[in-house]
Amino acid sequence: MNPKTCKTLSNICFQFGIFSIVLSIAIWWFLMGDEPEQRAHAERFGIFVGLWAPTLLILSNRFDRYADKAKNVPGLQPETHEENRPPAE
Repeated sequence: MNPKTCKTLSNICFQFGIFSIVLSIAIWWFLMGDEPEQRAHAERFGIFVGLWAPTLLILSNRFDRYADKAKNVPGLQPETHEENRPPAE
């Protein structure tokens, strides 16, 4: 992966991480009903969505670090560029 792709993925993960925090609060607020079962469901579902945020923010940080180091992401094949190809025989 090139640094530009890593930066893009970093930005997407960061935005989705922030969005999951807002979505978690919205789910808890708007799904809460009058009955105890509805309130419990709203709380559990809000917590479930809120747990996505740390994962997405950590991924964002990792992609940003890979972009800064300008290295290939471990486990992926490096992209081939015209200037890096060996001459054809």
